[in-house]
Amino acid sequence: MKLNKNSGLAILLIACGALILLGKVGFGIGHLMSYLLPVAMLGLGYLGIRNGSKFFGWVIFVIGLFALIGKFSGLFAILFAAGLIYFGITILKKKQSML
Repeated sequence: MKLNKNSGLAILLIACGALILLGKVGFGIGHLMSYLLPVAMLGLGYLGIRNGSKFFGWVIFVIGLFALIGKFSGLFAILFAAGLIYFGITILKKKQSML
């Protein structure tokens, strides 16, 4: 393949298309990048608290914390469901051993 001045643009377009497609399937870098802003807000809030701007530091930290909890809400739901299933199985096992 011969590279010319349009080859760089073509490779960039292919890479962007692949990232978008992988993001829609669930394997993209966009999924990981969506966690970057809340984590950065947590870090900036922490730095603000340590450097003396306590009010704005805490505000940024709390907003970042709520955003990160929102990102992990699907994981919390899965863990909650798994806990309910485990708890139900243990109750069934205890009742069967009592019979």
